[in-house]
Amino acid sequence: MLKQLPGVSHLAAIELIDRSGAIVGRIENKAGQAGSLAVYNHLAQIYGAVTPDAARKGLELYGEHVDDAHQNPGRHPNIDRLVGIAERGETLRVKHVFAL
Repeated sequence: MLKQLPGVSHLAAIELIDRSGAIVGRIENKAGQAGSLAVYNHLAQIYGAVTPDAARKGLELYGEHVDDAHQNPGRHPNIDRLVGIAERGETLRVKHVFAL
């Protein structure tokens, strides 16, 4: 499913911002993170932020990778983050960092 998401070549990264305004995560457009960048960018476009509903949709988009994340905590931190957002009912704002 990840390959069907809109492209992210225009992005250098996205920053995830909590309620207090602190940056709590950054996903960069580089090998190993490009798929997560596409997922989080898509969620931000559809939901306006990474909300609990957005997090659940994101887990659907990650598909089979979610099982691996559950079996290997820490291996997929961007999936782990979505699980936590859904469980805790948090919302993170997304700031796009555009490529030059």
